[in-house]
Amino acid sequence: MKISVIGCGYLGAVHAASMAELGHEVIGIDVDQRKIEALAAGRAPFFEPGLPEILLSASASGRLTFSTEMASAADAQVHFIAVGTPQRVGSYSADMTYVDAALESLLPFLKDGDLVVGKSTVPVGTAARLAERVQEVAPGANLAWNPEFLREGFAVKDTISPDRLVYGVSPEPEAAAASKAILDEVYSKALSEETPLVVTDYATAELVKVSANAFLATKISFINAIAEIAEVTGANVTELADAIGFDARIGRRFLNAGVGFGGGCLPKDIRAFGARAEELGRGESLAFLKEVDAINLRRRQRVVDLVLELLDGQAFEKRVAVLGLAFKPDSDDIRDSPALDVAVQLNGLGAIVSATDPEAIPNAHAKHPQLHFVDDVADAVKDAEVVVLLTEWKEYRSLVPADIEGLVAGRRIIDGRNVLDSTSWRAAGWEYRAMGRP
Repeated sequence: MKISVIGCGYLGAVHAASMAELGHEVIGIDVDQRKIEALAAGRAPFFEPGLPEILLSASASGRLTFSTEMASAADAQVHFIAVGTPQRVGSYSADMTYVDAALESLLPFLKDGDLVVGKSTVPVGTAARLAERVQEVAPGANLAWNPEFLREGFAVKDTISPDRLVYGVSPEPEAAAASKAILDEVYSKALSEETPLVVTDYATAELVKVSANAFLATKISFINAIAEIAEVTGANVTELADAIGFDARIGRRFLNAGVGFGGGCLPKDIRAFGARAEELGRGESLAFLKEVDAINLRRRQRVVDLVLELLDGQAFEKRVAVLGLAFKPDSDDIRDSPALDVAVQLNGLGAIVSATDPEAIPNAHAKHPQLHFVDDVADAVKDAEVVVLLTEWKEYRSLVPADIEGLVAGRRIIDGRNVLDSTSWRAAGWEYRAMGRP
């Protein structure tokens, strides 16, 4: 099919390249000239495993092109809107400026039979509002909502072989049937592999995405709240999580205590969800998300407090190594990153911070040039009095005391992700501290 993808940030670039890899003819559109030039040259503007390879192969095949002109979408039959919905300045609400602008720019080029497909994470009620606008200007076109469920680090796989598909379609039967038929063709490969499909209304499709993120955030903050209790009782939150995780009703995934979640989705999505509930007069229904957010932010402060404990209450001019800056491994995304936040706080306390990350240093430097960045673990830990592991990259998870023993000034390590073998570190004479573990 001929597809346009409007917005070529993280979501849009992955979606465009993946759709082309599946055999569709795709035009990616974005107002950022430099981003478009990079993508057209086969260069991913951010780190995502597998994306450079499909960018190159899809571009070489001629199925994937990029443009800054919305008119380039005129020949497409399916138009995916994949622009950002950041947190509005001075508010927890989502900023819909980019979604609305994308649709308004697209409207003059819509034809009878076209389908506009929202992929951005939006407040419930947005799809119905946009569908009305489509019908006003292009009554022969339809709108559907098809939320994304990408995991950074696995986004290409999650797009080409998703674990489920959700279509939010019009309440009008003919429009709904037409939209479903088009989306079934777009996702024919996934459907042929018996990927679960939910066809529902606009509001449900919008709520599926934010509800999933709210549940995951709640699960992470729940185990971190238990970690707070474990820290004052001597319990081991990791063993506790193993034990309750055997209950099929609970499950072990995302029950990992640590420095908390970050990124461009969970934090801003749960805040926007709560704000939307307030607008709907049901703020009490999601009031618990404020505590989920508060627990998450407290874990960052807990790491700073642990550093101060190990340094006898004084961080000024003490050398601290920070391992990890991205909010999660296999990504260079520093948006609302707990790791970067901790590094900035320690620097603000006067510590001499040496921070490293396999991929996120350029982004971190652009945002916080006051930090001292180094290329690898050896440089980071040189003469450090405390080592702090904050992003669970494979090379950090596999660290053993012998790797850094002769480089540090003090044998003190904080495992902010609970991924190291505490027994081996303590046996080697290190003072080992973790999150919710004795």
